[in-house]
Amino acid sequence: MALIPIYWWNKEVRNFKISQDSFKKQPWANGVILLACVVVAMLLANLPFTKQLYHDFLHTELTIHIASPDGIIDWFFPRDMTMEKFINDILMVIFFFTVGLEIKREVVCGELSSFKKAILPVIAAFGGVIAPALIFTFVNKGTLAASGWGIPTATDIAFAVGILSILGDKVPVSLKVFLTALAIADDLIAILVVALFYGGKINLLLLGLAILVILFVALMKRLGEKRIGFYVVPAIIVWFLFYYSGIHATMTGVVIAMLIPMDARYNKAKFHRRARILYEGLIGAEEVRLPEAFPNGPERYYLRRLSSLTKKTIPPSYRLEHKLNPFVNFFIMPIFALANAGVEITDISYFNVFKAIDPVTGSVGLGVFLGLLLGKPVGITLASWLAIKCKVGAMPAKASWPMLFAVACLGGIGFTMSIFVDTLSFAGPGIDPAVTHHLRDAGKIAVLLGSLCSGVLGSVLITLVSKIKK
Repeated sequence: MALIPIYWWNKEVRNFKISQDSFKKQPWANGVILLACVVVAMLLANLPFTKQLYHDFLHTELTIHIASPDGIIDWFFPRDMTMEKFINDILMVIFFFTVGLEIKREVVCGELSSFKKAILPVIAAFGGVIAPALIFTFVNKGTLAASGWGIPTATDIAFAVGILSILGDKVPVSLKVFLTALAIADDLIAILVVALFYGGKINLLLLGLAILVILFVALMKRLGEKRIGFYVVPAIIVWFLFYYSGIHATMTGVVIAMLIPMDARYNKAKFHRRARILYEGLIGAEEVRLPEAFPNGPERYYLRRLSSLTKKTIPPSYRLEHKLNPFVNFFIMPIFALANAGVEITDISYFNVFKAIDPVTGSVGLGVFLGLLLGKPVGITLASWLAIKCKVGAMPAKASWPMLFAVACLGGIGFTMSIFVDTLSFAGPGIDPAVTHHLRDAGKIAVLLGSLCSGVLGSVLITLVSKIKK
């Protein structure tokens, strides 16, 4: 009888693991977890008994300080590193690395692999960047908030595609592909915006050294090196050089991702030839079976060789993307949300995005909110209309203009990338750190409100348009 509870427990654990795996495979799972993390972060930042612990934890120093008694050696490494900067400058490198791998895959053999496939979503993505930036600049021109124009220009692919998946067959497959490709192109533009406009003062010597290391990695790839381990050390060196040169360190992830080989060590013919030899060896090992359960010693040898052969036949970039995606989606992005979405509400006016524009600090909330909710769908739709009318691109199959506009509204879900750009904005010489902190908090609240309203608006419009069509 004692075995019955153990059997029941094992069965429950197995069922839990199955349900957990099936949950992770859902396209909306990442969005649900991120939303939960936002709620938790807001609670941690505002509850009286947690807010001090929350902020103290984020500002915990992670710098290694080495000093000699005589004071000759006084070395900090890396300088000014806190838990918050560790998340934003190191963990987010891995996020940007996976984004870079995804962009590269789509450009080489996916939805951006040909001019015909790529042109409409790329043009639409540019429209979806330019219009929000113009709206934000119009609202905040000449104020301290003006440098935050990049905040409403991004689209969070996890939330947008997750909502499309929940809506099911209400949206034509062609428009799902369109929004996915648009979000990928949007990510690439956002990466360029961060690299060009949100770095620090450039140290040309360190930047030159970083470029030399990158060229060395490119040469190594050109010579046919496909082992992932040989790319790790140069990536770490480039990160340090970028970190201290003024280029945002997360750009390391994108740069190295573009250099990871997409060619496998073994082609199809070589795989079949080696696999046949190993399989024959495996069969031969079975005929001389030792008194052991399968697999015996010789069989384990051939199975290990087959496993190694299979791994080496999959391109390194695919292997890395497949391994890192769960880690990024269910660990790094939730941690980023917990660390950056926790805004302490010291001023209830953060939620009033339509308040009067301050002549000095502008209105980050209004600029971001209108940029996401209005600028994104208008920019995407207008750019798509121009591309189609000029016969540069073609309307996605079975799509209509009302449905395209409704889907474009989901492009206003900025979230991850918008919050990331917000954390880089508003700092500069002569700006009071308290003002910077206030502007960033207002920007984060506006990102959350704008993303929420964009998601709701897009979902409602898609439902209405699909009902009208029927």
